[in-house]
Amino acid sequence: MLSKPKNFKLILGSASPRRLELLKQINSHPTEIFIPEINEDPKIKELPILYVKRMAKEKMKVVQKKFPNDLILTADTIVYIGRRIINKTDEKSKAIKFLELLSGRRHRVSTAFNLYYKDKIDTLRVVTSTVKMKRLTANEIKSYIDSNEWKGKAGAYGIQGSAEKFIQFISGSYSNIVGLPLNQVYGSLNSIGYYSE
Repeated sequence: MLSKPKNFKLILGSASPRRLELLKQINSHPTEIFIPEINEDPKIKELPILYVKRMAKEKMKVVQKKFPNDLILTADTIVYIGRRIINKTDEKSKAIKFLELLSGRRHRVSTAFNLYYKDKIDTLRVVTSTVKMKRLTANEIKSYIDSNEWKGKAGAYGIQGSAEKFIQFISGSYSNIVGLPLNQVYGSLNSIGYYSE
C-alpha cells in the first residue's frame, strides 16, 4: 500500500488529463490544477532536450506567480526523431505525416518535470524512453486518424490507447511515454517529505 501524502498543497501546472490520472496511481491528488499559458514554439535549431526543459521551466514560472508558497509540479513531454520534434497537432494532414514518419522507426519520448517548493527545492529532471513503432499500412493510419485519439498528443499518438497495438518495443519508463515518469516523480516527491512513512 502506498504511503499517504503529508499535508502539502500540491498544484499541478498542466492541462493534461493523463498526468492527473498518472498521479492518482501513486496516491497523489493535486489540490488544484492550473493551466499555464505559454508560447510553445521551439526556437530555431533548438535541440529537443533543451526545448522540453525550457517548456517545463517556463510553465513553472507562470504557476509560481499564482502559487508562490505551495508545492508545484509542471511537466512537458515531447516525441522526436534525431533533432526533429514531432509536435501535437489538431490537423489530420499533419497527423498522417507524423505517423508516416514514425512508422517502422525508433523514436524517443522525453518528459521534463519541474518540482518547486517555497525556495527550498527547485528540481528539474528529464526522463527519456525509446519506442519502436511497427511499419504502418495506409489503412492502419486512416483507421487511427478516424479514431481522433491522436488529437492533443505529442507525436500524434497515445500509447495508452489503441495505438499500443502498433508498438513493437519500449526501452525505459512506460508512464513517461504517457506523460509523467512515475518512478522518478514519486522519488522526487518522497525526497522532500511529501509522503508519510
